[in-house]
Amino acid sequence: MWSTFKNRWYVAQSTLGCWFDSSAMQDVSLDQEQPKADWFLTLPFVIIHLLCLTVFWVGFSPIALISAVVLYAVRMFAITGFYHRYFSHRTFRTTRFWQFIFALLGNSAAQRGPLWWASYHRLHHKHSDTSADSHSPKVHGFWWSHLGWITTRSTFNTPIEEVKDLAKFPELRFLDRFPSLVPLLLAIIIYLLGWILNQGFPSLGTNGLQLLVWGFLISTVVLYHSTFMINSLAHVWGTRRYATNDDSRNNFFLALITFGEGWHNNHHTFPQSVRQGLFWWEIDITYYVLKLMSWLGIISDLKYVQPQRVRSYKLLDANIKSNP
Repeated sequence: MWSTFKNRWYVAQSTLGCWFDSSAMQDVSLDQEQPKADWFLTLPFVIIHLLCLTVFWVGFSPIALISAVVLYAVRMFAITGFYHRYFSHRTFRTTRFWQFIFALLGNSAAQRGPLWWASYHRLHHKHSDTSADSHSPKVHGFWWSHLGWITTRSTFNTPIEEVKDLAKFPELRFLDRFPSLVPLLLAIIIYLLGWILNQGFPSLGTNGLQLLVWGFLISTVVLYHSTFMINSLAHVWGTRRYATNDDSRNNFFLALITFGEGWHNNHHTFPQSVRQGLFWWEIDITYYVLKLMSWLGIISDLKYVQPQRVRSYKLLDANIKSNP
């Protein structure tokens, strides 16, 4: 009985610690065979959602809405352009300085560190829509693929063997170990900015709490679920141009809200392509920004798919749709 109590107390301490330092979970035995949600572990994630309800108390102002849209856009690009297309797939090159800057911006979206994000995405491509895929709606169901898989102890640690090329950078390992630090700093900065605007420009009708709720909380939650829908909806709802070994789909709506990630069947066919909207009518905002950055010399060596492969690779009828 005493040993059971000690073990549970140790697990509880480790859980509290890993909210701020992910290495605190390293020595805790994980149930890899039958993962289940650990809502205590993911309590900060739940709290962020619940705190969005305070919008009914803090009210609305144009500047608050602008802050939400701008922070959504900047952080969405950091996730799609760098967490995904750079860290996960290495579809272009950049300097160590810009690598760290965009790792910081991606980390501010509160979607864990770049090593964790890239490692699980690489595993997703290795095992897409099989039992080894942590977020396959085909295998695990819609809600588990959407958010359930990130609530387990079995997916908390970073499979570092999948990202050895990234783990050599100590600054990236730091962000991965302390994934809550940058989001917390961003929240504080947004609050202080709102307070300053309230003191200096009261006609704007905003304050610290209002800007915190709109610019950080609401923006972050919308960003969460827009990103999560690529794991869930983009394997369920849309069209299939290419005969891949999974259920990846192209979805125009998801492409709009995720800046191009919705061309998911294209992406699973050509994962090393910097461009996911392969045709001119497939809007891919992330690619447009990356192309601009290449002209400015921030990134280089963008990887593309040869046009003949785009038009001929295992083509399916593009009009075939799944059930929504």
